[in-house]
Amino acid sequence: MRKASLFLRLDLTSRVRLGPGKIRLLEEIADRGSISAAGRAMKMSYRRAWLLVDDLNSSFRVPLVSTRLGGTGGGKASLTPAGRSVVRAYRSIEDEAQRIFLKRSTALMGKLRGPAHRTKRG
Repeated sequence: MRKASLFLRLDLTSRVRLGPGKIRLLEEIADRGSISAAGRAMKMSYRRAWLLVDDLNSSFRVPLVSTRLGGTGGGKASLTPAGRSVVRAYRSIEDEAQRIFLKRSTALMGKLRGPAHRTKRG
């Protein structure tokens, strides 16, 4: 039997969304100190990673990622205090939602038909 899972995307406004991909990108930047290295770790182009960071930075009152142009060794990037706070808040909401989901999903799973009757639709 397949285990139920939870996907959390926060639609903060009609334009500002936070989900596991953006949060992981922020975490990778914090770990690796570079937007390009974070993008590579996620199998994402530098351009895509940079556009996501730019979108995040322009969506919040203060930037979530601070960048410094680099010379020979390349640029540096790090999370600002606001960036670290956003990651912590998202992970906290995710943890709480996961606890609630695990507690209540058993009842839903028990109402499903057997594997032969399941479709790929939600």
